[in-house]
Amino acid sequence: MTLLWFYIAIVLAISDTIHTQIIWRMLTNFYIVLGGLIHSTVHSAMQTWIAHELIEALFHFCILSLVFLSLEIGILAAGIHFVIDIFHSMFIRDMPEIPHRAMHFIIESLFFILIFGL
Repeated sequence: MTLLWFYIAIVLAISDTIHTQIIWRMLTNFYIVLGGLIHSTVHSAMQTWIAHELIEALFHFCILSLVFLSLEIGILAAGIHFVIDIFHSMFIRDMPEIPHRAMHFIIESLFFILIFGL
């Protein structure tokens, strides 16, 4: 069994941390304005939230596709991260940072073990 699944999960976790740092530490004002523009276009908080998650998934797709030089890995990583974000935002409201990151890492690791580890 290769450790590709582990490397993908690690890079995805790093990508998520980078995304958080860039958006909420460096580009906060821009991202708030972008959110307002998206909301005024779609007229729904739910659609604005989905748009945010899709933009985040696109970020992860770009990072992982470049790191692994594989569109397949980029699509899979962005897709599983998007699905986890949607489900945990709907069913688990207030989750501290460390358990949130751990949940993502565990589920993403299991997903990639199933795909690349067997």
